[in-house]
Amino acid sequence: MLTNRQLQILQVIVDDFIMSAQPVGSRQISKKQEITFSPATIRNEMADLEELGFLEKTHTSSGRVPSEKGYRFYVDHLLNPQGINSRDIQQIQSIFNERLVEVEHIIRKSANILSELTSYTSILLGPDVQRHRVKRFSIVPLSSDAAVAIIVTNNGHVENRMFSLPPNFTAAELEKMVNILNERLVGVSLDEIHKKLEIEILAILQQHVRSADDFIHSLVSATMQNSESKIFYGGKTNMFNQPEFHDLNKVRMILDLMETTSQVQSLFHPNESGIHIRIGSENQQLEMENCSVITTTYSIGEDQQGAIAIIGPTRMDYKRVVALLEVMRMDLSQAFTKNRSE
Repeated sequence: MLTNRQLQILQVIVDDFIMSAQPVGSRQISKKQEITFSPATIRNEMADLEELGFLEKTHTSSGRVPSEKGYRFYVDHLLNPQGINSRDIQQIQSIFNERLVEVEHIIRKSANILSELTSYTSILLGPDVQRHRVKRFSIVPLSSDAAVAIIVTNNGHVENRMFSLPPNFTAAELEKMVNILNERLVGVSLDEIHKKLEIEILAILQQHVRSADDFIHSLVSATMQNSESKIFYGGKTNMFNQPEFHDLNKVRMILDLMETTSQVQSLFHPNESGIHIRIGSENQQLEMENCSVITTTYSIGEDQQGAIAIIGPTRMDYKRVVALLEVMRMDLSQAFTKNRSE
């Protein structure tokens, strides 16, 4: 258990290092208004904190920097999220002032604003699109033998699926198809469309339209293509402005990771509520050993969730990021709940 004096010194070192990216020495600490003990006492306590694994000594300075263990202790026991100012709040609320309807537009703008406010990289994971329900179904012919099915969902998501038309398919038959599809598919989730088409709608279409079997077979093949949860980035290269990332190999490794959907999704814990902070090796990926990842989830209606991640150096401004994520999480959840009820 750390003494009050050690707690005070550790907090000052972490806060100063986050701000300056420079090792912190005893003389620098002794000048702090809240510190009332001598540089010699501070040096002794710093040596003890280093021995306990909370601090590390650099080769280029007599000062100390926080270790991964030190950051972990700071986040778990010393972190008090700072209040965010009215300008930050206005920037976040500007996302919702435009009355955007599509979920993707709101999430994309949120990712950009979070990256601007933090100067780090933001990643927003959209909801599971397959659980969205059909709001409107339309078909646009592209040629005599091809068309695109346009599916608008209850969350404002739009799916475009190419499929083949049977030979000599008339405009009147197509219109009849669209009317029947809208009657039967509205309210059906995207992952259930193909079953509905094969079992219920095919039998109805066979009574009204020529080549119904070919039409449905082609449409089913198109709708069975799964839509992955979409990933939206803000400031993908922002964090590389930090001094920790002047090594091009580190930069390349992280950028490569961001190009792999499965690895990006592994950064999230979408089924866990609240805010989660993983530091360095806690991310369990070599590419992220010099990074911290802060994640949270947001609600989209009653049964849908998305997730937010902020990626930065372990020397991240945890106070600010946690405060911003809390506001963004609440505002996104409220906005999407309101949109669903309107």
